[in-house]
Amino acid sequence: MATLTAELEADLKTRPAPVPQANFPELSAEQTADGGFRRQRNWFTRHFGTGKDEFPVEPGRYVLAGNTGCGWNRRQQIVLRLLGLTEVVPFALLTGRDDDGWLIAPHGNNLQAQFATDRLNDFYRRTDPSFQGRGTSPTVIDTKTGLVVSNNYHLLSYEWETAWSAYHKPGAPDLYPVPLRKEIDLLNQQIFDDVNNGTYKQIFATNKAAAGAAKTVFEARLADYDFRLASRRYLFGPQITDSDVRLFQTLSSYDRGYRVGIVKLFGEENTVHLADFPNLWAYARDLFAQDFADEREQYFLGLLPGPSGEYQGRGGPGGGSDVPLPTGAEALATWQEPAGREHLTGSPFYTGPGGGGSYERWTFA
Repeated sequence: MATLTAELEADLKTRPAPVPQANFPELSAEQTADGGFRRQRNWFTRHFGTGKDEFPVEPGRYVLAGNTGCGWNRRQQIVLRLLGLTEVVPFALLTGRDDDGWLIAPHGNNLQAQFATDRLNDFYRRTDPSFQGRGTSPTVIDTKTGLVVSNNYHLLSYEWETAWSAYHKPGAPDLYPVPLRKEIDLLNQQIFDDVNNGTYKQIFATNKAAAGAAKTVFEARLADYDFRLASRRYLFGPQITDSDVRLFQTLSSYDRGYRVGIVKLFGEENTVHLADFPNLWAYARDLFAQDFADEREQYFLGLLPGPSGEYQGRGGPGGGSDVPLPTGAEALATWQEPAGREHLTGSPFYTGPGGGGSYERWTFA
């Protein structure tokens, strides 16, 4: 089914005017005393299953509401696609965000017709009148009740991989294999802290020293993964796991998105490119060639034009549109270059995290 449509382009043209970055709550409410960015916790964290307070697994009942430019949301879309769940859990586009929160697109879903609102925050308040903070992409909404199930992007992919396994397509990959789960959990925490959120720790820090510390950690972690991937096709050797999806979400949007904002802080010559890490860059292209970015995602990444021939904006968080970038067509051509990693397998075990038996103390609840 086509995911890049004229309706999508039309919906984006009616999105709310962007909030000036100076007004972002990330730069006020979500700051440490020393000027570091500390992301808000997720408000809704219920699970799918048959237990008390769990939502039942029912195909077609729930909608994943998210913005495809958002990495936390793209993570869910990749997992749903790899597992064959895109029709089981339909997608509703969030077009943009202003002071009233995210706006739900008028096309491709029935949420406004059912519940008389096109604002994500209204679903949050409907579920919990005491809700405070900002509604986030992605959010899972129960279309039977209009209640929010979860906006916990940390754990949602685990839900698709486990609770929804009865609806996986034949031959779907096991992205969360039982023997590796504790090590995957630990690596995922590291990926979140240092890479996924590491970009935002640079861009949203209000203290330049805090941004610089986050930049040092971010670049060191990329170097660490570059070495890990020199002898392993994927992070855990021969098989794709949930961790690969999480790392890809940032790698795919780094050069044309996050890097633009980081250059604004530290300068072009002081800001790394993904290609500075050759194993990591080839690994990202390997995943790209395996349906880790469909046409809609490539459009939001600035790699493909829409049906009108127009591209999405090139910048990312932090602005900096004066940073020179290749055209979308040029960038897409580099992503489509052969990765040459098919010969690699490699061990699932690495120096860490999880070394020294620390994975034995890790539990996922």
